Order: sequence, then C-alpha cells, then structure tokens
Amino acid sequence: MAKKALVEKAARKPKYAVRGYTRCQRCGRPRSVYRVFGLCRICLRQMAHRGELPGITKSSW
Repeated sequence: MAKKALVEKAARKPKYAVRGYTRCQRCGRPRSVYRVFGLCRICLRQMAHRGELPGITKSSW
C-alpha cells in the first residue's frame, strides 16, 4: 500500500497542472495507471478476472 500522505497529496489540485500525477484509486500505486479506469495494471487485472469491470474480458487462447 502507498503512503497515506502521498495519496492525499496526489488527490489535491496541484499549483501547476504539469505537477499533477495519477495514482491508482484502489491501492495508491503511482506507476502504470490506466487513466480511463483510474486503476493500476495489477488492480485492473484482478478486477477483470473477478468480472467487476463491465465490458472487460481476459483473453485466453
């Protein structure tokens, strides 16, 4: 889990727009966040496996 202070800092509106960055809404991870979902790749994969994201299916062949 991410530090609570960093999650709160990311949620605030930055003084300059270029200073803003995305964090996963679920776990707070700062890297590899999909903007469309607001989730990191790990949370996105877990939720897709459980069927919690409508329209997303895990491909298998």
